Amino acid sequence: MSSKFSILSVPSQTGEIKALAGVDFLTISPALLEDLKSSTDHVPKKLDAAAAAKADPIVRVSYVNNEPEFRWALLQDQMAFDKLHEGIKKFAEDGEALKVVLKEKLSKV
Repeated sequence: MSSKFSILSVPSQTGEIKALAGVDFLTISPALLEDLKSSTDHVPKKLDAAAAAKADPIVRVSYVNNEPEFRWALLQDQMAFDKLHEGIKKFAEDGEALKVVLKEKLSKV
């Protein structure tokens, strides 16, 4: 079943999984599946494709050729700002780690 909620997500806690009740596809670790299996809590469906289809469409925003507007919007969303920063930092750290591994491997050749 395809819907607005057909997303791939990797929740890290059972609370996140329960909050996503109604999503068509989730990747859930075996440990969390076991936690859910042993739980007796009621998990109501929170997301519904039929209700989403009747809702107002999500406004699509584009920042192509408008970097100042992108930067302003990014600064208005603290989590987006933090996650973008975290991702760029992690990418740079991984690049440096890769250089070390490649230098080590190439020096042995």
